[in-house]
Amino acid sequence: MAGRFGTGRRFGIEGGIIGVATAAVASLAVVGAFALLQPSAEADTVSPDRKPAQPPRSAPVDSSIVHASDRPGHSLNITIDDGPDPVWTPKVLEVLKENGVKATFCMIGPQAAAHPALVKKVVADGHKLCDHTVNHNTAMDHRSEDYQSRQILDAQKMIEDAAGGAKVEYYRAPGGAFTPYSRKLAAERGMRPLGWNVDSKDFEGGSVAQIESTVRGELRNGPTVLFHDGGGNRARTVESLRQLLPWMKQQGYGFGFPQR
Repeated sequence: MAGRFGTGRRFGIEGGIIGVATAAVASLAVVGAFALLQPSAEADTVSPDRKPAQPPRSAPVDSSIVHASDRPGHSLNITIDDGPDPVWTPKVLEVLKENGVKATFCMIGPQAAAHPALVKKVVADGHKLCDHTVNHNTAMDHRSEDYQSRQILDAQKMIEDAAGGAKVEYYRAPGGAFTPYSRKLAAERGMRPLGWNVDSKDFEGGSVAQIESTVRGELRNGPTVLFHDGGGNRARTVESLRQLLPWMKQQGYGFGFPQR
């Protein structure tokens, strides 16, 4: 009997210990849960050596030279350089309007400053603006960064002032004289570097037929086509656009802007 009582007592003690331990754990759980619901005094106090959270870094700008169109499918980007010109820009605008085509106008800063009404007309007709520098120096890639900066930023200001606040969205280096510095600078100022795939050669004095043949033959190279509305007599450019734009539509091309 003693053995049985002894055995029974051992189980009784252990049962009591287990019961007490269980109650203690339950009590601690309640206290812990209550503590989680209370505001932490430590959380409200910034340690002197604790650094504040840093804001996320902004994504790097894309300074690559764009050629692609923002319009999906079979698309072209018409770009017009070296204006605005009081004689030829209105004629180019008229042809574009007749064909329902929007273009990107790459403007020389002083030309824009001299003809603000034309710049505003370009914007009002739904076209986009591009910075083509102050002096159109095709060797600017061999000049200092300070020179490049002044050429780009001064022209941007002239064009935007003439436009009445519309933003310049692209930068095209004269003759393609880009540098890593100029591309990065333009991109940081909100202007995507803009190249071309098709050079119409309309500035070389060829006939309308030669310009048309050049453009038709090079369209396979990519979507961005280069014409001019400044820098000389652009009668051939106007007539070429008058012939080419309807033909491009017949070939199934649509028209967009260079990707941003």
